Amino acid sequence: MSLINTHTRTRAQESTGAIERLYITMRHLFNRGFYKPMGVSGETLREALLILRPEIYGSIAEDKIELQGLLYVMDRLPKGIEECRFINLTSDEGYANSHFEPIIPAKRRRNCYRIDEEQMNIEITRGRSEIYDILTHLTFLYVESHKIMKQVLIDEDGTVIRDWKKLEVAVQKKDTLTQEEKEIALTHTANFLGRTFEEVSRVFPLFGNKENPNRFFNIIYYLGKLAIQEATGEEKRIITFSPVLRERLGHHIHGERWATHIKKKMAEKQLLQRPIHIISANMHSVMNSLFAETALPTEAKKFKRLQLFEMLSDAKHLKLRDKVVKKASQNGMLFIPDSSGTNIDVQVFDSDMFPEHICANEGKTIEDKPVLVVMDYAFGEQAYETMDELLKPFTDAQGHQHFLNVVSVSIMGKAGILEGGKGDVMIPSAHVFEGTADNYPFKNRLKKSHFEDDDINVCTGSMITVLGTSLQNRDVLKFFHESTWNVIGLEMEGAHYQKAIQAAAKIRGSISSNVKVRYAYYASDNPLETGSTLASGGLGTSGVKPTYAITEKMLKQILE
Repeated sequence: MSLINTHTRTRAQESTGAIERLYITMRHLFNRGFYKPMGVSGETLREALLILRPEIYGSIAEDKIELQGLLYVMDRLPKGIEECRFINLTSDEGYANSHFEPIIPAKRRRNCYRIDEEQMNIEITRGRSEIYDILTHLTFLYVESHKIMKQVLIDEDGTVIRDWKKLEVAVQKKDTLTQEEKEIALTHTANFLGRTFEEVSRVFPLFGNKENPNRFFNIIYYLGKLAIQEATGEEKRIITFSPVLRERLGHHIHGERWATHIKKKMAEKQLLQRPIHIISANMHSVMNSLFAETALPTEAKKFKRLQLFEMLSDAKHLKLRDKVVKKASQNGMLFIPDSSGTNIDVQVFDSDMFPEHICANEGKTIEDKPVLVVMDYAFGEQAYETMDELLKPFTDAQGHQHFLNVVSVSIMGKAGILEGGKGDVMIPSAHVFEGTADNYPFKNRLKKSHFEDDDINVCTGSMITVLGTSLQNRDVLKFFHESTWNVIGLEMEGAHYQKAIQAAAKIRGSISSNVKVRYAYYASDNPLETGSTLASGGLGTSGVKPTYAITEKMLKQILE
């Protein structure tokens, strides 16, 4: 038994060391300004990732290609990146006003621009977390590309196997592939990927889109092609960081612009001196919880409340969603779309305009009626930047400072769970920073007992704020879970939010030291369970129940 524990701890320590090396190396390369990911400068990143073997990247350390991990990464990187030899990470440098069409990845809101056949620019507006995320994904991508190269390249002169030539014919064919041609190409591709025909056929349509249903072939071909060029002494792939990005990073440029715009809009509506409740959530659950039944009386009579929310979560019911938005806008909701580059939209709800059945305002003066500021999800370290700026006093055109009357901050988010399954709820009592002993205990106004009537599994304990979800490692997480840290889950923003709240309340004095905090997360994955990681797919409608259960508990405390 002791031997098993010793081995587990050693593996966890190895993995922790690999994570630290990854981040130290990434910072060094960022400061340097460029590097070749498959050259000497990228070697430390590759070695650390292979030691770490994150759950999300599956079989990265094996010879066969990791298909689910590849799908996860390609959903978060811009279309066509596999064709580009030069990847340039930039700040917001004016490309939005150019002829370049923005390319927005399917599962990650960020603006990317295809400059020419060889270069892709990726705009960084969310700070270091976004850079770490992209570099980790690109390292995985290039490791996989060299696996393809090793399987198809016969010698250093560039001679390739027959299977590769057959894939090349399929990719270069201008006409639509017939079913027979597609299956022939899949057969040859499966052969050098080290996967069965069935595995490749199953994943093939998941990579496709309307413009290019055969995108899977394109991705595999160009990943291999660029790796072959590197191996045969031709051009190397290069990742660069623009001088403007290196100069601006950490200066809160986007967060300050975002927060000032929101406070300016609130000042115009004379809302700044009212009791303010900040909620970090999505852009639908608060609005739907407040107005869905009023906006959709026919559907509300026909369906249960949860069924109504499930309908509104389905993209097929856009007309119903529009009705809810219209009703909310007529009853005190102000929508503030992002124009700062943070990709964080905001809704401001004035309870003075709520119908009586939603919020009992009788006997209250206007100064007592709460204002809800709902901000969309931040990404990693961006949570500190945006919350820190939002909690600062607002300086008007005359130079007068206006302190915000922030009564509470409520954070709802998705997280990986370590002792349950998808759709369960986690109520934290502290956030711990990964890789450090930094910890942020707090008094959570949400309790496990609040969910007793919801038929949802709820667990309580500490949450670990990780540096990136793409680095989830089973051994490290198991150690955290089984040690006295009592970690129940992992996410990317909690410690950043709490750091900003504590600084504003206890050091800067810009908000009350009695500010109430609420944190609750619903499980999007279980990284300790094979087949339940983020790469296994989304929550679907199973995420609706915990999302609205958390939202309604928060709203009940705020409005009552």
